[in-house]
Amino acid sequence: MTDGNSLTGRVRRYARVSTAMGGLAARLAGQRYLGMPLDRARHANDLREALGGVKGPLMKVAQLLATIPEALPDDYARQLATLQSDAPAMGWNFVRRRMVGELGPDWEKRFAQFEHEAAHAASLGQVHRARSVDGAALACKLQYPDMASAVEADLKQLKLILSLYERWDRAVSTEEIHAEIAERLREELDYSREASHLRFYRIVLRREKLVTVPEPVAALSTRRLLTMNWLDGKPLLQFAEAPQERRDAIARAMFRAWYVPFYEYGAIHGDPHLGNYSVRADDGINLFDLGCVRIFPARFVKGVIDLYRAFETDDRDLAVSAYENWGFKNLDREMVDVLNRWARFLYAPLLDDRRRAIDDGDNGNGRAVAAEVHREVKRLGGVTPPREFVFMDRAAVGLGSVFMHLRASINWHRLFNDLIADFDADALAKRQAKALRAAGVPIPLAEPAASRRR
Repeated sequence: MTDGNSLTGRVRRYARVSTAMGGLAARLAGQRYLGMPLDRARHANDLREALGGVKGPLMKVAQLLATIPEALPDDYARQLATLQSDAPAMGWNFVRRRMVGELGPDWEKRFAQFEHEAAHAASLGQVHRARSVDGAALACKLQYPDMASAVEADLKQLKLILSLYERWDRAVSTEEIHAEIAERLREELDYSREASHLRFYRIVLRREKLVTVPEPVAALSTRRLLTMNWLDGKPLLQFAEAPQERRDAIARAMFRAWYVPFYEYGAIHGDPHLGNYSVRADDGINLFDLGCVRIFPARFVKGVIDLYRAFETDDRDLAVSAYENWGFKNLDREMVDVLNRWARFLYAPLLDDRRRAIDDGDNGNGRAVAAEVHREVKRLGGVTPPREFVFMDRAAVGLGSVFMHLRASINWHRLFNDLIADFDADALAKRQAKALRAAGVPIPLAEPAASRRR
């Protein structure tokens, strides 16, 4: 049973997506060349409705873009954020044929039990509960058919969407954003890669008692089927009204789950979606869906810390060095000031040495700050964000949303400084290389931080 990136599959997907997008693009072109004004609110609503009828990878990308402040203005982000990854689950006959294709005709004998109904369904695949022959509870994530074709077709349509938007608003070049999303989305199709990410994160978080990562079962996994041990937990939103002490404990576990891997190993889980973690009975965190993991060179992590130190000590030259190490080019003084405005908003909780909510303080609303920065960047001629920022920004904004849901009140400054107190870029590069090799992560290593410009 083949399920690759087929011409037939791409053509079928092009037809579905192009039908949804064609009228929208035609009206945009007419407005542009006839000199008609663009009703951005209406365009954003139409875009949401077009994507909402398509499902699959393009919807997932739209949701992702809605969480990246630099990618879309407020009108678009607000509409796309309402999309839900609610692809219908495959029926049992379909699942059975898919399982034969992945594990062979006797696949059912390899399980003591395999539930017919999916426990969870999302944009790229669905999860079934199962039990191994020795009685262990399992989660089997099975990819929907023809996803490789759907991804390639949708990425082409995404390029069209971004180019149409960029014709109207040239504040932010979207080329690197598209390249980063494309690479990560293609990686998510390879469940053997996700299995290696699970192994990597189990190494990275092995000392974190309040974070659990599933263990993959290699004998029952393929490129399109990922079997791992089942982890029990409850949705985070069920704890929104829990006592403050419990909410704070959950928030601290979430902070450690995302940022220990980043500051100690240069890795970020790029999808802090509410469905990608659950809360354990002891208020620890189960961390799921590691298909979208970004590995950063040590110099990038050093840049994040350098920018923090620059704000802490009011060292403008260090801030410029951090931006340049990340890959920003041709920054004049005015552009640096604008970039600092957004960066200071993100860093504000880390700079404030007191117990506080993540959105406390006088630094303004995130969307309002992003909109102001967007206008100023456009006025100054635009900027091309380095592609690494796509998922780094998404993680920061997504986790901020989690902390706001929990109404957590924590000294974020001390949490952060505990993580970076002994930071050493060369030591990180060595730890990262060793852990990636041990886990079998097929990601090329960047050059060590010592060989890059400091």
